Amino acid sequence: MQIPNSKIILAVGIALFCSCSKNDDASNEIPEGEKKEIDFVKTIGGAKNESAQSIIKTSDGGYAILGYVQSADGDVTNKLNESFDYWILKYGQNNTLQWQKSYGGSDDDRGQDIIQTSDNGFAILGYSKSNDGDVTQNNGFNDFWISKLDTSGAILWEKSFGFSGADNGISIIQTNDDGYLLTGVLDVTASNGQGNSKLLPSKKHAGGDYWAVKLNASGEKQWSKFFGGTFTDTPYDVIQTEDSGYIIVGSSDSNDVDITGNKGSYDFWVVKISETGNLIWEKSFGGSETDEARAITKSTDGNYIIIGDTRSNDLDVSNNNGAADLWIIKISPTGNLIWEKTFGGSSFDAGRSISKTQDNGFIISGSSRSSNGDLSNNNGQNDAWVLKIDANANLKWQKTVGGSDIDFAYDAVELNDKSVIIVGESNSDNIDIPGNKGFTDLLIFKIK
Repeated sequence: MQIPNSKIILAVGIALFCSCSKNDDASNEIPEGEKKEIDFVKTIGGAKNESAQSIIKTSDGGYAILGYVQSADGDVTNKLNESFDYWILKYGQNNTLQWQKSYGGSDDDRGQDIIQTSDNGFAILGYSKSNDGDVTQNNGFNDFWISKLDTSGAILWEKSFGFSGADNGISIIQTNDDGYLLTGVLDVTASNGQGNSKLLPSKKHAGGDYWAVKLNASGEKQWSKFFGGTFTDTPYDVIQTEDSGYIIVGSSDSNDVDITGNKGSYDFWVVKISETGNLIWEKSFGGSETDEARAITKSTDGNYIIIGDTRSNDLDVSNNNGAADLWIIKISPTGNLIWEKTFGGSSFDAGRSISKTQDNGFIISGSSRSSNGDLSNNNGQNDAWVLKIDANANLKWQKTVGGSDIDFAYDAVELNDKSVIIVGESNSDNIDIPGNKGFTDLLIFKIK
């Protein structure tokens, strides 16, 4: 299945609380000392389309952004055509651009995730249709495409993994053996029989599977495994666990094969696998409507926080403030639900990333269409949104940034000085947004 160019935004707003642990003293009142200000807002791009998908803090105190670029003019340098390419922008700790580079071939290549590796270089993952330029192999339509880079962004090696369909790489981590785990979507219908082998020969499998590919430090494949049911299963994030296994999170509307407890429509689907990719357990969380998990991180007490969005108002979801909300759940290492909480207004609000802060809280990025509840400053059709919560999901602060058009935040990270950099994309050219260079621009803003 093809991941849409314009990601559908589903949830985030006022923080009405519900918890399996009954933390009834939680409050959305923001303490005076926690109020933050926007330091800057920038749009970067050319006459076509640009987007930021991932940001990391780097070991030199700066940060690196990965997304994709179509333009060959404006702020974009050393790009000769208007096909989509991966795009990295490396900034120093003073927010000065140190270098930018694009990677790909003559077809559609879109970067999704970046990590800094143990040698202070980088690894980047996304999906590619190209079979030229920087891309040495394509197996048909989209393939997972990973590139290992040195500290200045030069390619050390690159690999493609896929079949004849839309196989989309989404998330990458470096593993504790200095290898890599790639996760994304396997297009089962075009995979030459790959995917779930548990199906009866007479039963057709539609949609996609979770696909996990384990590489060694040199990029050689060690194993690959597929997980899912007969409908659409999309993984968005992965984390390595204390026992060297992995937890993969995403969404599923299947209720067969590997999925045993679908709650209704799409659920948060959480999969625990071993170090060698064997399924240990799987859990579905949600209600009777659409619920999609987007990101996972570890909490300081050894449990896990998962964020996404929900349209439900029943079963595991105890509150819905209207349309879709940001939904946060905390689970144990064995997949038991510890607590859950929604943040949202009366319209469509979404969470897309979560990362830990120095005080053991969390930064969440997303977007909102709501203009009530906590989100009283919505500027237009859709604003980029960032919020800080503590370890118990109490709201510490939140900000929206946008103009009168559509603006998304896809990732955020806290820097060493406790400021926060948020990235995404913007179609606006007014209100908070200083200008628009073309169609969609890469959006970056800082809160301190």
